Amino acid sequence: ALGACVVLCCGLSFFTLYSHSTSLPQPNECITIVSGLPRSGTSMLMKMLAAGGLPPLTDGIREADADNPGGYYEFEKVKQLEKDTTWLESARGKAVKVISQLLDQLPLYKSYKIVFVLRKMDEILASQRAMLARRGQPCDRVSDAAMADAFGRHLSAVQQWLAEHPQMEVLYVNYAAALSNPLTTSHEIKDFLALPLDVRQMASVVDESLYRQRGS
Repeated sequence: ALGACVVLCCGLSFFTLYSHSTSLPQPNECITIVSGLPRSGTSMLMKMLAAGGLPPLTDGIREADADNPGGYYEFEKVKQLEKDTTWLESARGKAVKVISQLLDQLPLYKSYKIVFVLRKMDEILASQRAMLARRGQPCDRVSDAAMADAFGRHLSAVQQWLAEHPQMEVLYVNYAAALSNPLTTSHEIKDFLALPLDVRQMASVVDESLYRQRGS
């Protein structure tokens, strides 16, 4: 139904784009979906939302590890979004993480709010290399230049797609800014979602020591 609201935390740009919706959804109508590029900070945003009072939709299958000590907050059914969207109804009033590659599989007969997390490309690539190295997997199969180009083209395409669909409300959150000033970021997210989130609790779970790959 058009009145339904889905919220997504993702990672695209530095400005906020609002749709043409004139009324705010009630908290129990909203679905929060957290998304973005790999290693962009989506798990941190999920943790912030959970601390603020918005429960995550997760199955706990992928457990916390050295790469994500705070947990991944994943839900396996998200991977089948192209074939099955019925599970979205069970996400009302919760937050669920969706990768940016699947955003265009969201049913367009619903309205959405999207919080998309941005991180510097060199930091994303460095974080991926570190993760692969810890797992003993090769990290040089694709050059950084090729990967950065692929990610960049993907983000541009997603931005364009979102801009073309007025049912998509978008808030773009900068990862570094969220780490350096989590309270301000928490207020921005609360205002955008129009939910009674506890911003101080949200800010309290941000761990800047996990900012291990910093760009220049």
